Amino acid sequence: MTSDTILVTGAFGSVGAEVVRHLTGQGRRVTATDLDVPSNRRKAASFRRAGAEVRWADLTRDDEVHGLLARTEPMAIIHLAAVIPPFCYARPGLAHRVNVDATAALIQGARDLPSPPRFVQASSVAVHGPRNPHRHTGLLTPTTPLNPSDVYGEHKARVEERLMASGLDWAILRIGGVIVPEPHWHFDLDLVTFQGMLPVDGRIHTVDARDAARAFGTAATAGVPREVYLIGGDPTHRVRQGDLAPAIAAVMGLGGGLPPGRPGDPGRDQAWFATDWMDTTRAQEVLSFQRHPLPDTFREIETKVGWRRRPLSLIAPALRGYLRRRSAPYETDGPHADPWTEMSARWGSTATEPVR
Repeated sequence: MTSDTILVTGAFGSVGAEVVRHLTGQGRRVTATDLDVPSNRRKAASFRRAGAEVRWADLTRDDEVHGLLARTEPMAIIHLAAVIPPFCYARPGLAHRVNVDATAALIQGARDLPSPPRFVQASSVAVHGPRNPHRHTGLLTPTTPLNPSDVYGEHKARVEERLMASGLDWAILRIGGVIVPEPHWHFDLDLVTFQGMLPVDGRIHTVDARDAARAFGTAATAGVPREVYLIGGDPTHRVRQGDLAPAIAAVMGLGGGLPPGRPGDPGRDQAWFATDWMDTTRAQEVLSFQRHPLPDTFREIETKVGWRRRPLSLIAPALRGYLRRRSAPYETDGPHADPWTEMSARWGSTATEPVR
């Protein structure tokens, strides 16, 4: 017999943790699953205190997938586990096993249960491929053609297709850029280098992690229609790539700490990254998730940084120089950003080349 449990995979990631908090705050029975690693163990106690059950599982192992499903018999699965950019570029083989193979095993395992659960899949706007804002002047919609340009977009497009054909009760949520309302005390240098490769005038639609969590929670529990939903924040979250990272650095006290980027080439559609502004009207109508405007999220981060902003401001010039030197080996010549060429130089062409 199906339980009233909601199974959340990737539960210790930025969105997953917020999903668990949101659902347990509603009194829902939640099983949170992720890899059994030290960083996740440290966080597990807070989940248990909130009432969630924690079960460790490696979803790339079919036996662990089926064992997890047999023990939980969930009414719904919120599948967030993934290897995302730029980390999927550094380890494309692992990324495929997690993003495609493990998802396929989870879908099949859900189908095999006596009472198949609702399956809520975390997808990405990356399925739409590069978005040249000089040509694509409108907003992305759920029916915008898929045109994946990298391994991540291809992975997400594949699992969307598989889920739609599975016969399960499903919802697919394509997420924009997630903003966690917490200070970033650890700078991942690969991530910062990656962000510096993107055209500064590229369009990106962000979303507060808490709002994304609300969308996933509602999609899992409210019996919403089988549809693709675009998950971005309210219109304040429609920003330019070159404004976003400096704004986050500024609220941390690191204003001026990032080297300047370059604009994209208006004449080369493939020289842009796979982000854009979205029409979230339908998603908001059904899921009612937009609660945190981007300026409010930034103010929260700034407040949490507090007195540390002053000493952090003192290291901004040194940080800028260091990041510039780190990026230099991968930069191409010319006035325009060339993200795919630079990412291929950094992580290898087989990881980032456009899908043909």
